[in-house]
Amino acid sequence: MKFLRTLMLGVFAVAASIIPAAAQASKPGSTYKVALHVSENDPAKMTLTLNNVQNIVNDFKKSGQKIAIEVVTYGPGLHMFREDTSPVKARIQEMSLANTNLTFTACNNTTGNMAKAEKKEIKIISEAKIVPSGIVHLIELQRQGYAYVKP
Repeated sequence: MKFLRTLMLGVFAVAASIIPAAAQASKPGSTYKVALHVSENDPAKMTLTLNNVQNIVNDFKKSGQKIAIEVVTYGPGLHMFREDTSPVKARIQEMSLANTNLTFTACNNTTGNMAKAEKKEIKIISEAKIVPSGIVHLIELQRQGYAYVKP
C-alpha cells in the first residue's frame, strides 16, 4: 500500500512539472525542455535515466519537435560522471556525440567534498560541464521552464 501511495505521488509530481512546460512549449517552433537528475550511486538508476533520455530523444525525433535535455548529478550520483567510477561512461560518450541537444552537468560542491573525503582530485568526464551547485542548478532550470523528472 505504501508503495502504491509513493508511486502515485511520484506520478502526480512528474505530471505537475510537465504540464506547465508543455503548455509553454506548445507554441509553434518552441523547444520543450526537460531536466533529469541523479543523486544516488546506483548503476541501475543511472541506466534508467539514460534510457529515459533516449526514449525522450526518440519520441521527439519522430514528432519533429525540438527538445533540450539536461541531466544533472550531485551527491553520490556524481559517480555517474566521474572518470574513475562511472559505470555508464561509454554510453554517455555515445549519447553526447549523437545528441547536440543533450547536456550533462556535475555539481562542483559534490566534487570538492568527494576530493576532500578521498584525498585526491576528482576528474569528471569531458562530456559533463561543472556548475557550482547541482541542486541550485536544477532550481534555475525549473525557473527557465524545464520540466523536472527524477527517474
